[in-house]
Amino acid sequence: IPSQQITIQFYRPKDLTMLLSAALQKSIASPHSRRAVARHFSHVSSRSAHSLIARGASIRLIDAANNPTLLRRSSANAFSSATAVSSAEPAAAAAAPSPTPSKQEVAEEKPFVPTPERKYKFFQNVEMTPAGVAIVRFDNPDKKVNTLSFALMQEAKHMWQDEVNSNSAVKSVVFTSAKESGFIAGADIFDISSVDDKSSLVPVIEEALQFFLHMKSKNVPMVAAINGPALGGGLEWALWCDYRICTDSPSTKLGLPEVKLGLLPGFGGTQNLPALVGIQGGMDMMLTGKDIRPAKAKKMGLVDLVVAPQSLEAVALKTAEGLANGTVKKSKPKQKSFINRFIEDTPPGQHLMWDKIKKMVDKNTDGNYPAPYAIMECVKYGLSHPTGLDKFKHEREGFAKLAATKESEALIGIFDGMNQMKKHSSSADPIKVKKVAVMGAGLMGAGIAQVTAEKGYEVLLKDRDDASLGRGISYMNGNWGKKHKRKRMTTYQYNLNTSRVTPLSDQTESWKRHFAGADLVIEAVFENLELKRKIIQQVEDVTPDHCVFATNTSAIPIADIAAPGDEVKRPENIVGMHYFSPVPSMPLLEIIPHAGTSEEALATAFAVGNKQGKTCVVVKDVPGFYVNRCLGPILVEVSALVKEGVPLEKLDMAMKKFGMPVGPITLIDEVGVDVASKVSSYLSSADLGVRMGGGDISLMSNMVEKGWLGRKSKQGFFTYTGKKGKTIGPEVTSFIKEFTGGKVSDLSETDIQDRIASRLVNEAAKCLEDEIIENPVDGDIGLVFGIGFAPFKGGPFRYLDSVGVSSYVDRMNGFADTLGAQFEPCQLLK
Repeated sequence: IPSQQITIQFYRPKDLTMLLSAALQKSIASPHSRRAVARHFSHVSSRSAHSLIARGASIRLIDAANNPTLLRRSSANAFSSATAVSSAEPAAAAAAPSPTPSKQEVAEEKPFVPTPERKYKFFQNVEMTPAGVAIVRFDNPDKKVNTLSFALMQEAKHMWQDEVNSNSAVKSVVFTSAKESGFIAGADIFDISSVDDKSSLVPVIEEALQFFLHMKSKNVPMVAAINGPALGGGLEWALWCDYRICTDSPSTKLGLPEVKLGLLPGFGGTQNLPALVGIQGGMDMMLTGKDIRPAKAKKMGLVDLVVAPQSLEAVALKTAEGLANGTVKKSKPKQKSFINRFIEDTPPGQHLMWDKIKKMVDKNTDGNYPAPYAIMECVKYGLSHPTGLDKFKHEREGFAKLAATKESEALIGIFDGMNQMKKHSSSADPIKVKKVAVMGAGLMGAGIAQVTAEKGYEVLLKDRDDASLGRGISYMNGNWGKKHKRKRMTTYQYNLNTSRVTPLSDQTESWKRHFAGADLVIEAVFENLELKRKIIQQVEDVTPDHCVFATNTSAIPIADIAAPGDEVKRPENIVGMHYFSPVPSMPLLEIIPHAGTSEEALATAFAVGNKQGKTCVVVKDVPGFYVNRCLGPILVEVSALVKEGVPLEKLDMAMKKFGMPVGPITLIDEVGVDVASKVSSYLSSADLGVRMGGGDISLMSNMVEKGWLGRKSKQGFFTYTGKKGKTIGPEVTSFIKEFTGGKVSDLSETDIQDRIASRLVNEAAKCLEDEIIENPVDGDIGLVFGIGFAPFKGGPFRYLDSVGVSSYVDRMNGFADTLGAQFEPCQLLK
């Protein structure tokens, strides 16, 4: 295919994406080409064919107007599209940057045609009550949730002018959603990512702001009636209203999460939110992107009323009438306490406040994320320019600058990848799962049972004896109790969760009868092949034929566990589901089919993992699977650096500055020195060969012999005291000195970062080359969520794209020449 031209005639973007997904990715022989197709396909959705490029192949695309476009590789490390001057001479086409999708390209498959019953695409027809309340209901029929897109904002202007502004009978307005899924989930992020020149966003946002100001100029009260999520642009819309009412539904949450995408609120949020809830409350929301639940929203003044979902519209209408006739007063900012008035409204107080906020941001970001600093700067600017519209101009210009940063591009890429990975293409449908059995009530098993029960499944939690079972039940109840105490879970939900779990042990006579109704069994016992196969035999004897058996092994090949024999009669129902600890808080789930796993079993594991709230990545059945396989070379390289005499604190600090949430020494302590030793030892004897060379993993095995297991034993590389205290004690100092032979290295921070990161990146690329992962998006998400690879770098593959593959390969070759073959780049990178 690299020397072959493909011509595709298509009339809808979806046709193209379906063809390329089904045909190109499976037919391209070269993994290098597959990587490019998969990477660019994964970011294009159905919006633009222009960004889909196969490495080394020329693809001639012909749209409905017979306009040809040639997609081809333009250089060693970059791809671009070019208008085909002549189909006979594709090489003569002039290179041009990937164009912004045209209106024709981003249009929906079925153009909206107004009718008397449905005048607007993104809104239901505006209703008028006898009291003069106009009811505006957001409703995008093409999506499960409402989002603020460029197209919606354009339509909103016409809707407002035709239905409200020009109608003198309108005395007040209620904004609500026709969808049970929520109010507005935020801005359409793909509108932003599809724009090449981010500075062109400034006039687009200005136009939106003028619309909000135009709404206010009508001088009629506006009420936001919120059920479900009101996030990002959705909350910003509500902030322009005079009154906000939300429901007490568990799904209702309010927030400005733009910082998580490397952005800032652009529709007036940096100005309107602090004015409403105070600077401290507003900054906390914007800098963390946290969700605010109804009770807290009412307490902090973000909403004026909290009502039952069934009462929302009636209360909103009555409130709108009252605002219009003066019987209900408009919302006002919550009155500040004396201390908060000093902090927020006096120069000395503000100085102390901003100093504290900056220190917190510095600590949490290490200066790697520009968005929090830009949010701070926007709020400060607004405080110094309280009148006029300059503060909004400053905000949108800041938004456009952030949208152009590589950090925002990387974070949006992660967000996009997460959404893509919620869907798994399969030739079979998952079985309907109602009851899930979890074998093993240890930390992993209890965690799996917890997240499963929380999502509505009936759960059977079984262990060998009542004592072990009791510890697992206590773990779950303890976690739920903390949520309940912090008001993150209602008493009803707490009771509902606990009622869904049925505890069973070998002493429970009825356990076999309970298991007869299980649709999925997840095994989370000790890493012992014989034990796992014995459990399969026990389960197969009492469960129905359709029951899927998932093993939570982190090391044992699934093929060995599922090998047909006396213990295993239904190998096609066996699949790996590798959770990460602690299960309730770690978002990643590796799903590992063996060669004989049925499509139905794979689809079932994926569906259950999704419902559990996990981001699922399907990986090949190889030693270490994907995440641990990439972790192995890091552990070896850390041991090599320690052996050379690099101080432990310096190792941690270097990788934290690189963007990792914790340094490698702290990571080993947190995971467990025994676990790290086991992983590195296992992979050293597996199929990675020289890629696990260059270090001395006896560093960790010797620590295990001493009982230094990390934080869980209060002693690892660090000695732990209290909740946060940790130091490197004299015993460890002496141990390290003996291990290094007294050597002390002054290796630069950059060299430390590149040596550790290159081992990780190379192994990730090797996993793609060997088809252990399906595409680079899976690889990026897997390592960001699995080991905390710097999110602002987007994952190992996006990081490679940003620094340039050729330059990175040169760097690795330099290490290989001086340090050994463990740094030799894999063939895919070459």
